[in-house]
Amino acid sequence: MVTGVVLVVTIGVQNPDAPAEPPAVQPVLAIPQQRPQPGAEAPRAGLAAPVDRPQVSDQAELDAWATRVAGKTHIPARVVAAYGRAEMWMQRQKASCHLSWATLAGIGRVETERGDFDLSAISASGRLVKPVVGPPLDGSPGVPAVHDSDGGKLDGDKAWDHAIGPMQFLPSTWKKYQERANGDGGAPDPQNVDDAAFTAARFLCSGGDDLGTPAGWWRAILFYNQAVAYGQDVFSAADAYAEASVAP
Repeated sequence: MVTGVVLVVTIGVQNPDAPAEPPAVQPVLAIPQQRPQPGAEAPRAGLAAPVDRPQVSDQAELDAWATRVAGKTHIPARVVAAYGRAEMWMQRQKASCHLSWATLAGIGRVETERGDFDLSAISASGRLVKPVVGPPLDGSPGVPAVHDSDGGKLDGDKAWDHAIGPMQFLPSTWKKYQERANGDGGAPDPQNVDDAAFTAARFLCSGGDDLGTPAGWWRAILFYNQAVAYGQDVFSAADAYAEASVAP
């Protein structure tokens, strides 16, 4: 709790030729790269190792938990809250899935790095200040060809699909698994981190796998993205976030 604020202002003549002060650099958790093979082991995000899970009953407690975890993982607290809420929703809807927020955070880390977008630029409601729309999946070299599936409604392109939102869903996948996270009856929004995290959780848990086991975790991740290298990157990030969350 902040008990007081002291503001010191220095007034003087500014030098117009002085270089601009560089923007503050937000700390990023270092992720040791691991390359386990599918099914060989599970990250700390699973049940086999400690992770600071959100055992909370109201928004204030969720925010306090998110602030604590954010201080250790360097994920924005608003985003941590979205991941934690998604985990708790899945505990109620499908407890056998054993999804951890750290797995969602691992996916978010990988997608953020691949798409070069900023999850700190987010409104209080959870919507990204600048919507994320990936490049067209038009069959260019190294890019799959995915023809438009939503009439351009979500990605603005009536010819080709694009991955959308912070968790990078194809419009067709979003349409199948989308869910509003706050239960207000509004339309799910792929550019809202709460809706995106909850929809990702529903997608990961849709196959009936137990993500607390190595085999179940890997099946779910490779269902999300079939590339083993992608799964290994998510593994590394999820493992590092889970470990950091319980560090002293």
